[in-house]
Amino acid sequence: MPATAARRMGVTPLDEERMRELVRFTARTLETPFPAPFGALIVNTKTGQRLMRATNAVMRENDPSSHGEVRTVRLACKKLKSTSLAGYTMYSTCEPCAMCMANALWARLDRVVYGATIEDANQHCLQILIPANEVAQRADMNCVVEGPVLRELCYTLFTHPNMLKAFRSWSSRKEPRAKS
Repeated sequence: MPATAARRMGVTPLDEERMRELVRFTARTLETPFPAPFGALIVNTKTGQRLMRATNAVMRENDPSSHGEVRTVRLACKKLKSTSLAGYTMYSTCEPCAMCMANALWARLDRVVYGATIEDANQHCLQILIPANEVAQRADMNCVVEGPVLRELCYTLFTHPNMLKAFRSWSSRKEPRAKS
């Protein structure tokens, strides 16, 4: 088993504070023409200083790779002028999909902390149902994956009336399933 599982840090009150901050930031999209429940925040792992944050822009940019996590990594790397985000932690309002988790690994993030689960997101839109932790465990790169953190709070982003309306308009949507 890779060192990923052995390096588990544990969720802290600071993690919950960061997640609340991210939910507030992401919720701002719910009143725009392109609401999105997916937001990400990257902070310095040691100091907690915020480096970058972004939300999903798939519909706004007509780009299926414009997930919040990928956009945040792109912007953070540009800001640092580096392809490495070693020494940083990513918070995500939802468990990263396989693409986003692979991107986090390639960026060498120390840690990924998520809120809602892939299963939560799948109640409203299509998902690749591979847990982020499984992607991390199959990689040569180390990254601690922790979550869900404040799952219920993060899930409220998915159930906001404007978000539910947007889900119905997405061409790749699926009919919502009963939440288990």
